[in-house]
Amino acid sequence: MRDVDVVIVGASLAAAAAAKRTVDAGLETVVLERKELPRHKICSGILSPRGHRFLLENFGPLPRETLHEPTSCRGVTFHFPCRVEMPMDFFHGTTPHLHRKYSDHWAIQRSGAEVHDQTSFAGLEERTDHIIVHARRGGEPIEYRARQVIGADGPSSLVVRAVYPDYPKQIPWFFVGQKFHEIIDCPLSPDYFHFWFHPGLGHYTWSHARDGRQIVGVGFKRGDNFARKHQVVEQYLKDKHGVQLKPADDDHEGCAENFGPSLINRYVFGKGNVLVTGQAAGFLNMIGEGMSCALHSGAISGEAIVEAARRNRPVQEIYRKMIASEVRRCSDQWNPLKIAFDRPHEADFPEALLKLSWRERKLVLRDMWNFIVLFKEFKWGRQIAAAALQRPLLGGYPLQKWL
Repeated sequence: MRDVDVVIVGASLAAAAAAKRTVDAGLETVVLERKELPRHKICSGILSPRGHRFLLENFGPLPRETLHEPTSCRGVTFHFPCRVEMPMDFFHGTTPHLHRKYSDHWAIQRSGAEVHDQTSFAGLEERTDHIIVHARRGGEPIEYRARQVIGADGPSSLVVRAVYPDYPKQIPWFFVGQKFHEIIDCPLSPDYFHFWFHPGLGHYTWSHARDGRQIVGVGFKRGDNFARKHQVVEQYLKDKHGVQLKPADDDHEGCAENFGPSLINRYVFGKGNVLVTGQAAGFLNMIGEGMSCALHSGAISGEAIVEAARRNRPVQEIYRKMIASEVRRCSDQWNPLKIAFDRPHEADFPEALLKLSWRERKLVLRDMWNFIVLFKEFKWGRQIAAAALQRPLLGGYPLQKWL
């Protein structure tokens, strides 16, 4: 059995940020990754400016091999059924288009943590002053004894399932898939990430250029048919935007996503000496960008472990106080009052809306409302409204809803 200070599950950006903090504090840290590194990661790769600043400040300039082509993104364009388009540049300029297979591996290496790839997390047992982590490598069982464990293993987190077995049954799940097409003609600007507020296309529909091809992506409630959903979007892009693409290549991909927690303040941060961070905890920015909040929440989980040891306080107590700032930043992006009267995003939606004519604004707001109604079956409306009203009264979001 290997004795360490911290075990981090998942070689993600959240894991790299957490490991950077614990390693810098002198804590022996091991990262477990079930795949061989560098490993493929399903993601748009469009990093927010805030996430880019974090990488620069903590890991240094990004090597060229960590980027797709085009290497940067200028902003996001919203598309609506009324045919109004709203291009919005990111604050502070362009931001990197990450190749997650190599950017995640680069960040993990820069963190200084010891990495055990091809090692699958299999469970844990929390004892009085340590945690036994069960894993498997090459089919053989292996154990670690750690003071703390950080789950940074994404939306379908095995760490969350180990701590809260019923949690995955308590939230709605979505499937997000993308296919890659050779381009015949594509009027959509390659400088922007394109998103459609269209209830007829799905819960999350996007497209952008990558490495000479066009990604066509769609998110929907788990259980629907990916091929059929994708076909509808592809035909819509052809009919309404003049996008002509060759049939999709064979390397399509998809994964399960937990969209809801950041909308309704239902985060899961762990129990005892087990911390959960990144998208495993429920962090997801609007338009589905999770990398920046993964980096910041991961760093906070590492800082909480260091601070708890320094002050001799329970790590969950410290973590939940520290993570509240990231909860505010993330949930503010879904807060209708913040969207209407503030600027919680990294692109200026209110300014873009004001550039439209009164008629166009009315059509856009109508289309956005119809899109929101698509989520009615999940009964999030009252919870979002309650959180929005509590935000100015409490200066944040209620901690009581967190696990």
